[in-house]
Amino acid sequence: MRAVVVTEYGGRAEAVDLPAPEVQAGQVLIKVLVAGMNPMDRAIADGAWESIMPANFPMILGADVAGTVEDVGQGSSRFAVGDAVMGQLLMPPLGSTGTYAEFVAVSERSTLTRTPSGMSAVVAASAPTAGMTGLSIVDALAPLDGKTVLIVGAAGGVGSFVTQFAANAGAHVIANARADNAARMAAYGAAETIDHFAGPLHELVDRTHPDGIDVLVDLANDADEFANLAGLVRAGGSALTTRYVANADALAANGVSALNFQVPASAELLDRVADALVVDSIVPPPINRISLQRAPAVLAGENGALLDGKTVIVV
Repeated sequence: MRAVVVTEYGGRAEAVDLPAPEVQAGQVLIKVLVAGMNPMDRAIADGAWESIMPANFPMILGADVAGTVEDVGQGSSRFAVGDAVMGQLLMPPLGSTGTYAEFVAVSERSTLTRTPSGMSAVVAASAPTAGMTGLSIVDALAPLDGKTVLIVGAAGGVGSFVTQFAANAGAHVIANARADNAARMAAYGAAETIDHFAGPLHELVDRTHPDGIDVLVDLANDADEFANLAGLVRAGGSALTTRYVANADALAANGVSALNFQVPASAELLDRVADALVVDSIVPPPINRISLQRAPAVLAGENGALLDGKTVIVV
């Protein structure tokens, strides 16, 4: 089968031929139709998770998947051959359940669910990591009704989901996105869009909200800029980062709750995301489709496909 791998941490990804996996007891074999790409995939390839999980090399990259069940192992009963499925297959050792491949074998108890009828594989593959992260962030910050929420990185995959879930929860959303994304942010329910290319973001927000904000959701910044933006949060508010850069003690001294956020992935959470997409309470972000052969160039940052919306690999 064709797969995209790295042979060492920090190495350049390449598309290679590998033996297809064989389904084991308790597993399902999935024929991959579409694999979702996430910035996390690039970080894993560079070794950012080396101390968290063991890895197999060559490491097959990717965690998000939409496909069909090709085979089931002994004792597997949750899915049947032919089922359309979607999921996030992030399991140790890294690379053992990579989705940038034609097939993947994984435990039936992984974060995997049936794809709703009528949902395309492209949309299904765009939703697991970004959608679950967006929804669980809003869950963690609830209630948001009537609160002013600044979302940094609102135009990306996670940002697109969290902006919609926060607006649906009644938040006054300030979306940090480029000006050319303002119409999309408004369609998501954002009350304002602030373009960080117009000046330092913390200064722009302070200018329009001199009394501060209630919640910061930062999906993009390093520790210094996160601290600058967290300084805008009023006492009693919350500052959340997905980059694990919040200084909880420093924020607590100002009466602000710090959240270094990690998504609690589960099939139940994924079902909630899928349900929201099916009933159109949210919509998927803009989706860029690429081939498996092109994935190494995208991972290397040779174009901007991972910056806005979602990029998926059509296998």
